Amino acid sequence: MTEPAWLVETRAAYDTVAEDYALLLPDVVEPPLDRALLAAFAETVGPGRPVLEVGCGTGRVTAHLHRLGLDIGGVDLSPGMVAVARRAYPDLRFEVGSLTGLTTPDGSLAGLVSWYSVIHLPPELLPEVFAGFHRVLVPGGHLLLAVKAGDRHDRREQAYGHSVAFDVYWLSPDRLAAQLTAAGFEVSATTVRAPVGRERQSQAFLLAQRPAG
Repeated sequence: MTEPAWLVETRAAYDTVAEDYALLLPDVVEPPLDRALLAAFAETVGPGRPVLEVGCGTGRVTAHLHRLGLDIGGVDLSPGMVAVARRAYPDLRFEVGSLTGLTTPDGSLAGLVSWYSVIHLPPELLPEVFAGFHRVLVPGGHLLLAVKAGDRHDRREQAYGHSVAFDVYWLSPDRLAAQLTAAGFEVSATTVRAPVGRERQSQAFLLAQRPAG
C-alpha cells in the first residue's frame, strides 16, 4: 500500500533533524506548567502501570514520565528519532510505528501520551486516531494530549538548521475536546497557556479518560 504524502514527508523531516533536535531540546521539560501537567498525569495513572507515548521523538518526555514512576515506552514514526531515543535511554522501550496504525493490543494501556504528535496529522484523520487511542486504553485509562493552540496550517521548509518539508497544524482545544468526546472519552481538563520563549503561539493540553464503565 502506498503511504500518504504527509506521512512520508513527516518521517523524512524528523529523520533529517533527529540529531540536532536532540541537541537543541534538553532533557528537561519546560516550562514549569508543562511539568506540572505531566506530573498530574503520572499521579492520576499511578506508578508501575503500562503507558505509551505516541510520537515520542527523542524520548525526553518518555524518560521524564519514567522518572515520575510510570512503566512507559515510546513509539515514533521516525527511525532516526527512535535511534536517538534508544541511545539516550537504553533502559526504556522505543519502537518505530505510526499513531494512525497503532499495533498495541486493545485495552492494554493504563495511560497514553500524545505530546505534540497529532499536530502533523491532516485534521480530518483526528477522529480515527482518537478512536484508536480509546481502543488501546483500559476502561478507566487516561490520555494526555498536547498541541499548538489555534486554527492554522503551517508549511515548514526549515527546521532545526535543516531544509525539510512537512506540515504543522494549530488545533482548537474546543474542537479537540468535542472530537475526544465523540470518540468515547470524558475530557476532565483543558489548559491553555501563553507562548514562552521562542514559541509563536499558545499551547493547549487536554486530559481525558476512557470511562471505567
